[in-house]
Amino acid sequence: MVMSPTLTKIELVNHLSLLFDIKLKDATEIVNNLFEEMIEALAAGDELSLSSFGNFILRDKKERIGRNPKTNKEFPIVARRVVSFHTSAKLRNLLRDEE
Repeated sequence: MVMSPTLTKIELVNHLSLLFDIKLKDATEIVNNLFEEMIEALAAGDELSLSSFGNFILRDKKERIGRNPKTNKEFPIVARRVVSFHTSAKLRNLLRDEE
């Protein structure tokens, strides 16, 4: 199956439906439940590990001063929590081999 450079939820749904010969409604429910579980885990402050793919890790960023490049005016950037992604060694090696 050929997918676009940006993988969308509907492409995942269609691929699951074809791969496992299930109804689109069931495949949609599977994909939506997967994303809901991922969101809930991250919202609870847990790390999310997907074997052979990578880890989603929460990081706390401190408050800092930003600058508008056009006006050079400074403004505060508030402290916030962000999600960062780190690839697994297996995925990293696969990507390296494609170069």
